[in-house]
Amino acid sequence: MSWRPRLVALDIDGTLLSVDGRVPRSVAAAVDAVVAAGVPVVLSTGRGWAGTRPVAEALRLPPGQHVSSNGAVRVTYPPLELLERVTFDPAGVVERVLAEHPEAILATEVVGRGFKVNRLFPDGELNGELIEVGLDELVAEPVTRIVVRDPNASEDDFIRLAHRLGLQGVSYFIGYTAWLDIAPDGVDKAYGLAGVCADLGVDAADVLAMGDGRNDIEMLGWAGRGVALGDAPDEVKDSADHVTDRFADDGTAKELLRWF
Repeated sequence: MSWRPRLVALDIDGTLLSVDGRVPRSVAAAVDAVVAAGVPVVLSTGRGWAGTRPVAEALRLPPGQHVSSNGAVRVTYPPLELLERVTFDPAGVVERVLAEHPEAILATEVVGRGFKVNRLFPDGELNGELIEVGLDELVAEPVTRIVVRDPNASEDDFIRLAHRLGLQGVSYFIGYTAWLDIAPDGVDKAYGLAGVCADLGVDAADVLAMGDGRNDIEMLGWAGRGVALGDAPDEVKDSADHVTDRFADDGTAKELLRWF
């Protein structure tokens, strides 16, 4: 127990928030204990900044850096300052996705505001303002991410879709449902957190990172202590140093209170 985190990186959905979008009291108290110890708490999420900011505010986090959009966006807040925004040209990716899966609903992020979409997503799945546009406008500018969704497909369908796409120059993250995030090549949560650590003078070996999704795999492998929630898919657990209890059984709070 001589090791102790110098920075705590936390995924949001399924790690801090329950399915109904609430932060359980036990989790909030555990995060408060980390903050009280003077250790930075960094939100590290696939959400865009528009969906990340309310969580930082709900947790009453002090001014500090956060990683959103699976590592493509890094900010300090409050006050808001955009530190890094990594983009790629979405045109070829969108063309390839629609050739393989014409039914796909697509979104590109408008940082700090919301998303442009070719059709509306199911209610509550994207945070921020949703701007319905044609495909030409959807791909008109470089973007931090593309979200691919089909409510009528399965998770396995999208795993197969990701393999079929075979795109070069981008990274893929598959969600629990028929959901695919496409990011700039080499950009993931570990990339974003490395930028945070460089600014703060913290080694990766001194980071405690927690998450439950496939987009957490790189982060959990990079951190000195990567912890998967008990709800996580097997490949996420395999990437972690430790597997805590399920979220509903206070897995997040138990891990944080182990150190703080």
